[in-house]
Order: sequence, then structure tokens, then C-alpha cells
Amino acid sequence: MQQPNQRGFRAPQGASPLAIRTKKYQFDKNTYTTMALKMIWRKDWWYALIPLVLFLLPTLYSFSWWWVAGAIIITILFVLLRSAQVMGVTQMEQSKVLFEKLYYEIDQRQVLMKRNDREGMALTWDMIDRASLQDDAYMLWLKEPGAELMPKGFRGWLARTFQVPVFFHLPFRIFNSQNDIKLMESMLRRKNLLNQ
Repeated sequence: MQQPNQRGFRAPQGASPLAIRTKKYQFDKNTYTTMALKMIWRKDWWYALIPLVLFLLPTLYSFSWWWVAGAIIITILFVLLRSAQVMGVTQMEQSKVLFEKLYYEIDQRQVLMKRNDREGMALTWDMIDRASLQDDAYMLWLKEPGAELMPKGFRGWLARTFQVPVFFHLPFRIFNSQNDIKLMESMLRRKNLLNQ
């Protein structure tokens, strides 16, 4: 039997005793979709103008209602396609963990997302890009994949351009006390994740 101070001993990767433990919470897929669509269209609204302008250019030379109708239809199809891409995140196997009923254990090393005492997933703080403080919740955004993980060429450009935000929504009501909320905020500030 190895003693704790011997070489090769590895301590279990559980949360520290000073960790913030939350109540169980399930992030609703419809709430995620609504929030993600608002973020996407607030930032990328001008992408919808590109097909509209391109298909309206021929009307400068020879006006036809067919060009106007085509431009509007193509623009609507683009908006629907981009919105479907965001909604597709809720159906993917990789993002399934975002929408399960979990409780969180948050400490200085990591954020543990646990289904129960035996099953869970750990996110280290370097996997989180930024955080924000909403009126009633914290939002933690995951980092986008690096260039080495992206496809090359045109597919890589599409993947980078039409990125879908992946984030955790941690409402204040899942924290057990006001002290946990304050501790979470100070932890995010120490990690330089919280927008000032």
C-alpha cells in the first residue's frame, strides 16, 4: 500500500472543501436557443444584408420584381439557415451535457459539472474564454476551438465565420447563499474572466 507522501500517489480529482456547490439545474434548450439567437443576430445582422444586396444589384440595370422577390427569398433562407445552425447545437451529441440536469462544484482549479456523485465532467478555467454578470445569472463562455482543430480552406473559413456561441448559464437561484454568489464573482475576477 502506498502512503500519501510516496511518489506516484495521485489524489482524487474532486472539488476542494472550499468549493461552491450549487443546487441541481437544467438549462432549458429553448432558453439557450433564444439567448444564442439574440447574441448571433445582434453581432452578425449585417450578414443578412449580403445576399439581399447581391441579388438586388441587377435591379440597378434592369428593374424587375423577380429580382426583388428573389433577393428577399434568398435573404430569408439565409436567416433561416443561420438560425437552424444555432438550434442544431441543442440536438448534437457533443453539447448534450449542456442541457442535462446537473449540479456544479466550482473551485480555484476547475468547474465540475456532475449528474450525481459518480458521473460528471470537469472544465478547467483555461477552457473558459470569458464570463459576464447578468441581472439574475452568471454566463460562462467556452473558448472556441483553436486553428489546429479547425478544417482548412473554405470549410475552415465557414466554421470560423459562422461560429455558434457555447455558454453556461448559472442563475443566482441555484447558489445556496449570497456568500456563494459573491465568492463566485470574486473567483471570476481573480481569473480575469469577468468583464469589468
